[in-house]
Amino acid sequence: MTILRRAAFLDRDGTLIRDHHYPRDPDLVALLPGVPAALTRLVGAGYLLVVITNQSGIARGLLTEADYQRVRGRLDDLLAAEGVSLDASYHCPHETTISGPCECRKPGTGLHRQAAREMGIDLAHSVSVGDRWRDVAPALELGFRGWLVPSHNTPEGDVARARDLGVLHASLDDVVSLVLHSAAA
Repeated sequence: MTILRRAAFLDRDGTLIRDHHYPRDPDLVALLPGVPAALTRLVGAGYLLVVITNQSGIARGLLTEADYQRVRGRLDDLLAAEGVSLDASYHCPHETTISGPCECRKPGTGLHRQAAREMGIDLAHSVSVGDRWRDVAPALELGFRGWLVPSHNTPEGDVARARDLGVLHASLDDVVSLVLHSAAA
C-alpha cells in the first residue's frame, strides 16, 4: 500500500521572494520576512515543500531557462542557509499569447497533478499559498485548501475575491498557523 504525503504548494515570486518582475539576476533574490520560519513549521508538520511558479518571462524572451535556474539555485541556497530545503520546484515557461494554451500555466492544474504523480502527494490533504488568484484557483479546482497572501503586486480584484471567499491572510506565517491548528483539531 502506497502512503501518500501532503504538500504545501507555494508560489515563488511575491510569496517566498521579493517580486522583481521576470527575475534573472540571482543577486537580487531576497527571502520575504518570516519565510524560513514558516517553511520550517510546515516541514515539521510533515508537509512536502513544492514550488509551482509561472515564468512567462522565458516565453517573452526576458530571461532564459538558464537565468531561471540561477535564480532558483539562489533561492535554494538562501533557504539552505536557514536550514530549509524545498522538496521540488516546477515552473511553467509559457505565455498563452506566445506559446498557446497549456495545462501547466496557473491557474491550470498540470504542474500540481504532475507533482502529485511524481511525489506521491495526497492532494486532498495539501495546501496552496500564493499572492495571486491564479495561485489559489488550482487548489480549489483540485479539492484542497488554498490561500492568498497579498504582495505589493497583487491586483485588488484578486484580494477582493479572496476576501469574499474567506481565503485571504496577511502573511505566510498566518496561513501556516491556520493549517497547523486545523490539522491538530
